[in-house]
Amino acid sequence: MPAYPARVIDTPLFVLTGISASGKTTIGRLLADSFPRSAFVEGDLVREMVRSGRVDMSPEPSEDALSQLLLRYRQAATLAMSFQDAGFATVAEDVIIGDVLKDYLDVLRGRPVHLVVLAPTPETVHAREAARNKTGYDTWAVTALNKILHEQTPRLGLWLDTSEQTPQETVAEILSRRAESLIA
Repeated sequence: MPAYPARVIDTPLFVLTGISASGKTTIGRLLADSFPRSAFVEGDLVREMVRSGRVDMSPEPSEDALSQLLLRYRQAATLAMSFQDAGFATVAEDVIIGDVLKDYLDVLRGRPVHLVVLAPTPETVHAREAARNKTGYDTWAVTALNKILHEQTPRLGLWLDTSEQTPQETVAEILSRRAESLIA
């Protein structure tokens, strides 16, 4: 396996979070596409790598569900670091809310990370959920996840209410406010 050059401090690593249907995947792809050399790590695809025995999160998660969630976060963060180490501007996205946000960030081992929290209104999330071809709310309620986001998630990085923005406008705001999203 070839050795990759050392990580360059100017190669950004963005972590996008928010509740389901907040725009993480759409915005994450567009944000990654704004760099000439980039990678995108999609949380749902990492989750789907477990093909048998997967236990998804629910409002009353089992110990196995929590364990698999933390495994997914570790794997996604490790993959993101690998891309960044190879010189790719990297965007990773997932529903990383509540105290587990600290667990995700701990995996990134103190590297500079741009954390962006997408926080559109619940009404906006309901409208977006109705318009997409997948569902994030089979057992979760928008209001329950939104409550966890706003009441239990550490106030780190850049928080954006994207309710009135197009994805392109959100990406432009993330890039223009990049310094505000940087955490150590």
